[in-house]
Amino acid sequence: MHRRNFLHTLAATAAVSTPSFSKNKPTIKPPRLKPGDTVGLVCPAAPAYSKQTVQVLIESMQGLGFKVKLGKRMWERYGYLGGKDADRAADLNDFFADSSVQGIVCVHGGWGCARLLPLLDYDTIRKNPKVIIGYSDITALLLGIYSQTGLITFHGPEGAASWNEFTVGYFRKVLTDAEAVFYENPKIVGDNLTQVADRISTIGSGKARGKLLGGNLTVLSHLLGSPYVPDWKGSLFFCEDVDEAPYRMDRMITQVKLCGILDEINGFIFGKCTDCEPGNGSYGSLTLEDLWNDHIRPLNKPAYSGAMIGHIRQKFTIPVGIEAEMDADAGTIRFLESAVL
Repeated sequence: MHRRNFLHTLAATAAVSTPSFSKNKPTIKPPRLKPGDTVGLVCPAAPAYSKQTVQVLIESMQGLGFKVKLGKRMWERYGYLGGKDADRAADLNDFFADSSVQGIVCVHGGWGCARLLPLLDYDTIRKNPKVIIGYSDITALLLGIYSQTGLITFHGPEGAASWNEFTVGYFRKVLTDAEAVFYENPKIVGDNLTQVADRISTIGSGKARGKLLGGNLTVLSHLLGSPYVPDWKGSLFFCEDVDEAPYRMDRMITQVKLCGILDEINGFIFGKCTDCEPGNGSYGSLTLEDLWNDHIRPLNKPAYSGAMIGHIRQKFTIPVGIEAEMDADAGTIRFLESAVL
């Protein structure tokens, strides 16, 4: 009896941890979130350092009309991680299997999500599609789950984010109203003579269509070569980052380029790179504009930078895996379908 149980456990573990390198799976859209639904809060990367941050998130979710359920290991900590890998993965697997939970919101990014990818139960996720949202290190989960199941995931606000009017507005349009959303940066002049903040910059002129795929550049560049990234062919590649010197951004975009991804995509959308300027003592450094001129402009594909995607207060909710159209001259993104059912 014990031997049979052991073999059953071994087979189940093998099934969970055997990733597929195949092309993108058929798209699975999660059901939209509705008032009264329950969202599960998890810490798949960094721990929940502050009880006040978690409480603010709980109240924000309640303000959106949702009930809240905390992961069983919410308050665990293992160094810079929110508990051991198996425990963090278990919270995610439990929430996907829990029929009383309709959505999953990640509390923090940080580091650690990539460590969970071999431990997720993709068969259960595929059979129980639901919204999962976050950004930064959560990119590993968003791309890993999409590549292995076809489930649309969402690059957007997480627990530590500011749930302001702009951010909440797009969250609702995408996830509760099921709109085919049109994204455009705010155009606020204020007491200036022209717009200063949140400007877009066209790198390559034109329009392009394709599946929105991407996330945090640091995280996705470190997943390349693994089975936990999608097929980028024909996609609209979006990315963002924070606190990275230009030479490190150069290194990462070069990695993406050397993997052949930039040749395969239909268009390029860069969000914000917060605190990514050369800084003091960086005489002779390249700038982000130089990097786009070196790596993106020669592609002769529609491309722009400055989208409201990234480690910023006001942000779009970007579905990973839906068809959209970008206009690099106007700096806009238009969904060609809704992201939820």
